[in-house]
Amino acid sequence: MRRVVARNPSLLDAQRVLERIVARVCVVLSVALLVAAGARAEVVYPDVTPGYQMEFPRDEGSHPLFKTEWWYVTGWVEDTSGAPLGFQLTFFRSRTGIDDDNPSRFALRQVLFAHLAVSDPKRGSLLHHEKSARPGFGLAEAAEGSLDVYIDDWQLRRDGDGYIAVAKADDLQLDLKLQPKAPPLLQGDQGFSQKGPNPISASYYYSLPQLAVTGRIGIGGKDQSVRGLAWFDHEWSSGIVDERAQGWDWVGINLDDGGALMLFQMRGSGDRELWAAAKWRDASANNAVSYKPEAVEWKPLRYWRSSRTGVRYPIEWQVTVGERVITLQPLIDDQENDASGSTGTIYWEGAVRAFEAGKPIGRGYLELTGYAGKMRL
Repeated sequence: MRRVVARNPSLLDAQRVLERIVARVCVVLSVALLVAAGARAEVVYPDVTPGYQMEFPRDEGSHPLFKTEWWYVTGWVEDTSGAPLGFQLTFFRSRTGIDDDNPSRFALRQVLFAHLAVSDPKRGSLLHHEKSARPGFGLAEAAEGSLDVYIDDWQLRRDGDGYIAVAKADDLQLDLKLQPKAPPLLQGDQGFSQKGPNPISASYYYSLPQLAVTGRIGIGGKDQSVRGLAWFDHEWSSGIVDERAQGWDWVGINLDDGGALMLFQMRGSGDRELWAAAKWRDASANNAVSYKPEAVEWKPLRYWRSSRTGVRYPIEWQVTVGERVITLQPLIDDQENDASGSTGTIYWEGAVRAFEAGKPIGRGYLELTGYAGKMRL
C-alpha cells in the first residue's frame, strides 16, 4: 500500500504535507551532497557491454545499480474534432552514488525526476510541468522487475498487456492507455546502443513504437477524449555521454505504413557530428536494419530562437538514413522545455511530421539537447 491510512482526514493531510516537505528538501540537498561525495570517494557503476539478453517484463522495471535511467513516452493524438496534440511524459532515475551502505529510509541513494508536456497548436507553445523526489514513503518509486514508476500522482506502469500513463497538474492532465501492436524494438546491437567512438559510451536501449493511444487529455480545465499513436523509449546506462559530446539530436517516428524509424546523432564541439546511428523496422516488425554512423546524416534546414532563454534550436531537418532522405517539420516552433528546476536542463522536444520526396510518411518526436550548454548526466 502506498498511502498511510489515518482515521482523521486532517491528520492524514498534515502527514502527507510533512512527507512531501521532507522528500523535496532531500532532493534540494542532493546537489550539495553529491559534490561532497564526489570529493570523498569514486563510485563504481556497472558497465554497459554487448551481449546482454533483455527479458520482458523484467527489463521494463528499474535497474538501480546503473547511474542513469529514463522511461520516455511521446506521441501524437487527435481530439474528437480531429485537432492534433503532441504529448510527453518522462521519468528519470539517477543513482546518486552516496549513502549506498546507509540503512536509513532517508538515505539519498536514488533521485527521481519527471517531465510532463503537451504541444497544442491552438496555444502555440509548449505547456509543461516538472517534478522531482527521492524514492520512498509512498511518494515516489521506480519498481524493479516490471514497469511501475511514479512521483505523487504522476505514473507510468504496466496494466495487463498494455500500459497506463497518468499525470495531473493545475492546467494539464493526462490519463492514457497505451496498447502495444508489436514486440519491443531492440536498438543498436540487440539492445546495446553505442553512443560514441568509444564503446564505453553506451546504453541498454529498447523502444515500443506504434503504441495505440486512447484516453483523455485536459488542458486549461477542458477535458477531451483523444486517440492516436505513441512511442515508448527505455534506456539505462552508467556512461551514456562521451566527454567530448556537447549534446544530441534524436527522433523516433511512427511510420504511416506501420513501420518505425529511430535515429540520433551525438554532437561534439562546433555542433559537428561525433557519432550517429539509426534503426529502421518494417511494418511486419520482423525485419529491422541498423545503420552505422557513415550511413546517417543530419542537416539543419531552419532555426528558431526562444524569446525566453535566447537559445537557438535547429527545428527543421533533412536526415539521411542509407539511401532514404527525410524532412522533419515541427507541429509548432515553440516546443522548448525549461526543466532547470528538476534535471537542470533546457532542451527542445516536440511533435514533428516526417516527409519523403514531399509526401508525408509518418509522425514522431524530435529531441534537441546541448544547445543551451553542454549536456551533463
